[in-house]
Amino acid sequence: MPSGKQSGERCVHLSDENRCCLFNDPRRPSYCAKFSADSDFCGSSFDEAMKILLVMESETS
Repeated sequence: MPSGKQSGERCVHLSDENRCCLFNDPRRPSYCAKFSADSDFCGSSFDEAMKILLVMESETS
């Protein structure tokens, strides 16, 4: 996403299964490669991660 993406905006490089289509690809952005999924941030499921992200977004806006 050359212009970046807004918080909550789905990355165009995600598969239907929410997997990164650029994983192990040299085009993958460095900030994605550096991201370390942590249970405090991501929870234990996709739904829990989305809830956490929404709370964090509202607390920091």
